[in-house]
Amino acid sequence: MTAFTADRHSPATAFDRRANRPIALWLLVCAAMVLAMAVIGAITRLTESGLSMVEWKPLIGILPPLSDAEWQRVFDLYKGTPEFRIFNNRMDLAGFQEIFWWEWFHRLWGQMIGFVFLIPFLRFWSQGRIAPDLWPKLAGLFLLGGLQGGIGWFMVKSGLVDQPNVSHYRLALHLGTAILIYALLLRTALGLLDPLPLAGWRPESAGLRRHARWALGLVAVTIVWGAFVAGSRAGYAYNTFPLMEGHLIPPEIANLTPWWHNPFENTAAIQLIHRGLALASGLVILALTVRTLAARLPGRAGQAAHAAGGLVLVQIGLGIATLLTVVWIPVAAAHQAGAILVVSALVWLLHELRPIRRA
Repeated sequence: MTAFTADRHSPATAFDRRANRPIALWLLVCAAMVLAMAVIGAITRLTESGLSMVEWKPLIGILPPLSDAEWQRVFDLYKGTPEFRIFNNRMDLAGFQEIFWWEWFHRLWGQMIGFVFLIPFLRFWSQGRIAPDLWPKLAGLFLLGGLQGGIGWFMVKSGLVDQPNVSHYRLALHLGTAILIYALLLRTALGLLDPLPLAGWRPESAGLRRHARWALGLVAVTIVWGAFVAGSRAGYAYNTFPLMEGHLIPPEIANLTPWWHNPFENTAAIQLIHRGLALASGLVILALTVRTLAARLPGRAGQAAHAAGGLVLVQIGLGIATLLTVVWIPVAAAHQAGAILVVSALVWLLHELRPIRRA
């Protein structure tokens, strides 16, 4: 007879869960900060503040300008950017300070995430509380976070040369990396809090796992096209729903040549694809919710499925509201947060469905 490698209710497993709880809670705090970072980043972009800081000074640039002379210096640097020359050439120092603060806070928050991750990590490591199989995962997350800072500057630089806006490809890379970091933090924390979820042993879980992975992949692609919408400012066009200025499929979706530029460069095509992906994601997740609930699995899989189904409906509503309000900042920022919450629910459901290893 085969046996499970561990018993969910054994004293050893209970001890491991208690010992790992502080590490899991620390990772959840880091994940919450990454979610907040994504919302702050959305507000920074929506307020057109993202190109106000033309220098990248990790650590030493944590303080804002503290004197009139320093303010004037950074303003003079901004005056050399395409954004100032094309759009903001009448801006004075007071107007510059208004857009500066969001970008400064965005960078400050990113560095705070680094400190909140690194300091407890070193403490747990020095105390010998990090298991050998967990250490490389945490080290990899820290390195990925550092890479994300570099990707952010790589994105900003694209708007400081010839064009007064950042590359939507680089924006998609920046947002996608943030969500990857968030998902890995959440998955690792859940694995520490509940290493043996109850639903994993049921045979129905295998099919549901495949369904959930497809759903998560589809949501990831939808988010990438959402970044294309944001970076190309496609959300400011076709502000009607369900039709796009009276058309189900606008005739201008194939205006660019060669044709394969349209899905990535054509405003109409980018928005149409994002709409289609969002609706497809909703249907796939709702089907997953129904299947999971019908399986009557033990544990919290049903709760996770409920969360995924409810959140994707809210997210679709927020997406429609973002269009109809012509990208009103509070609604658009909530839409970005909603995307991450949908990812959260799917990561949680996948955790609840994870297979139990057998000896």
